[in-house]
Amino acid sequence: MNHTHGAAQPIGKKTKKWTRWIPLYLMMLPGLAYLFINNYIPMAGLLTAFKNVNFADGIWASPWATPLWKNFEYLFVTKDVWVITRNTILYNLAFITVNTAMAIFIVILICDIASKQLKRLYQSAILLPFLMSYVIVSYIVFALLSNENGLLNKTLLPALGMEPINWYASPQYWPVILVLVNFWKGIGYSCLIYIASINGIDPALYEAAELDGASRWQRIWNVTLPGIKSSVITLTLLNVGRIFYSDFSLFYQVPQNSGLIFSTTNTLDTYVYRALLTSGNIPMASAAGFYQSVIGFIVVLAVNLLVKHISKEDALF
Repeated sequence: MNHTHGAAQPIGKKTKKWTRWIPLYLMMLPGLAYLFINNYIPMAGLLTAFKNVNFADGIWASPWATPLWKNFEYLFVTKDVWVITRNTILYNLAFITVNTAMAIFIVILICDIASKQLKRLYQSAILLPFLMSYVIVSYIVFALLSNENGLLNKTLLPALGMEPINWYASPQYWPVILVLVNFWKGIGYSCLIYIASINGIDPALYEAAELDGASRWQRIWNVTLPGIKSSVITLTLLNVGRIFYSDFSLFYQVPQNSGLIFSTTNTLDTYVYRALLTSGNIPMASAAGFYQSVIGFIVVLAVNLLVKHISKEDALF
């Protein structure tokens, strides 16, 4: 009897331990259902990249492309493929570098402010552009750069004794413009993550550093930056994974779809969109999406492996 009772007790404890998490599992269900419906079911559409879709037969009954990679060929036969690939990669590298460096700089400045009210004000002000639609952002940029009524051409450039510039016909200016617009709009999200990381640093570390005679710069270098290192690496890895993607609204709406500046504003996403509008070929668009996803996945694995080799605890997986 004692033997039976002793064997049954651990099972009861194990069952009780599992049942205590049931409310949490139930709370997770709506999110998991949304994730599955929104993110995973549409992945079946990647099959269209390998098919000659005929809507009379339906996607599943449509014949396979011959050869299977036929829908991918247009990405590599056009003379513009290297230009759009170069633009996509270089813009994303610029976005990652500028946004990461400036977000860390701004967050350190904000966290050094003594007044809590001012801290909240600055945090809200930085986050506000992130919540704006790119439609609104494109009109703000247009209000600055318009040839006829833009603030720069009508006010600032004449005040400096300079001639007005036809911004929407001058591709050389757009790399700087797009990097600045992306920085202004997207910096709030990174700042929010880094502020949360800094708030999680033990204040005793700062007090100990101050008692040891460390200057403000030394406290930032030896306490703050190591404290947010994991967050910086995680966000950078996630951004690197999307290095073959471009923010469609940024590259399509902000330049007003001006054909004269395509050499510096055309990326993989906008190129595929324009090709789809011209040809209406859905399998080709799916092929481009499949290509971007696979390359992005490989890049994430490679960069994560590099991070794991340098600092195992900072790797994503």
